[in-house]
Amino acid sequence: MAITVLIADDQAMVRQGFGALLSAQPDISVIGDAPDGKTAVAEAKRLRPDVVLMDVRMPEMNGLDAARAILSAGFDPPVRVLMLTTFDIDDYVYEALGIGASGFLLKDAPAEELVRAVRVVAAGDALLAPTVTRRLIADVTKRRNRRTPAPALSVLTPREREVLELVARGLSNAEIADNLFVAEQTVKTHVSKVFAKLNLRDRAQAVVLAYESGLVTPG
Repeated sequence: MAITVLIADDQAMVRQGFGALLSAQPDISVIGDAPDGKTAVAEAKRLRPDVVLMDVRMPEMNGLDAARAILSAGFDPPVRVLMLTTFDIDDYVYEALGIGASGFLLKDAPAEELVRAVRVVAAGDALLAPTVTRRLIADVTKRRNRRTPAPALSVLTPREREVLELVARGLSNAEIADNLFVAEQTVKTHVSKVFAKLNLRDRAQAVVLAYESGLVTPG
């Protein structure tokens, strides 16, 4: 079945351009759009898309508040939110990941990156543009005190902590499996257990927690 997408942006040209690009893909269907956050929330509730492309700055209700409303609605299956940003508003990344957004994509990203981002997020993974990731890591590192990993991580087994560290370094399940010399299904099981024990929604939140707790440090 095609991945269904809702595009929320206050610029008509952006909505039309992204819509045309995504609709041209055989596995993606754009089922609606919204010019502001309030409409985005209403359309997400009505259409139940797989992915919402959400601009951060919009009238009526900004993208963060709209994302919060959508992600707290408890849709089953879940509606994933991919935030659209520009270089000057990366300060919102941390807050967006905290409320459960599946990632950030820069508006000037190449067309193929947008298509890939939608597919990645629809599959339940997280996606962060490299420039956003670097700034996120710098911000998280600046926020936290340099200390031993948070007590919350004590609920993990040594292997689960190892898997969380590799997730935070950006490795896919297949890459983690190769790194640890185990089956990919075993890695998927470990990742699921880590998320359940730490009450994490996705890999984006896992990255934040790993850096915030000190389990992983830049470099």
